[in-house]
Amino acid sequence: MATRGRPRKFDREEALERAMRVFWSKTYEGTSLSDLTSAMGINTPSLYAAFGSKQELFHEALAHYVENYHNGIWTGLDEAPSIFDAVRTFLTRSAEAYCMTGQPPGCMVVLGAQHSCTEDQSVPAGLSKMRKNNLLQLQARIEQAKEEGELPGDFDTAAAATMLFSMQTGMSVLARDGVCEEALLAAADQCVEAFRAMANRPR
Repeated sequence: MATRGRPRKFDREEALERAMRVFWSKTYEGTSLSDLTSAMGINTPSLYAAFGSKQELFHEALAHYVENYHNGIWTGLDEAPSIFDAVRTFLTRSAEAYCMTGQPPGCMVVLGAQHSCTEDQSVPAGLSKMRKNNLLQLQARIEQAKEEGELPGDFDTAAAATMLFSMQTGMSVLARDGVCEEALLAAADQCVEAFRAMANRPR
């Protein structure tokens, strides 16, 4: 008598990766449970058993994205030898990551949910908090450069950080709209020069 084969083991990490890509491409609100189960290769009860809920799955997928797909964008701020190199690395790596072949364009932290989400307010609120923390991280790096004498004592770190972060988030939207990496890198160069001009303006 033939024996039945063992059922294929559920690969949770692979399913999470697939769910992340759906959320990244379609946003939290634009993603249905059928989108998720189809991409993940599981049924709805298995999704709930493994991840709890659509909301919990999104947050876990977001954490997976941050850990695996930031491509050194934020670590580059501390690795570069000068603040100007740090800013260039920050913007260049952002442009490269947002246009990388084989993955959805743009940044999931920027594009993962609509700003006025009626389905679950915790999702856009969580993304907003992450973006605010990123802005503070960027400002802290510029503050450090000012304290170390790389930047003038009256340098407006808040304004500079806001300019650079606006550039980065704008690149994410433009990448989603199909703007090519070459164009984003050229714009990044201009933003670096604007930052340098802020630091060197007559006082």
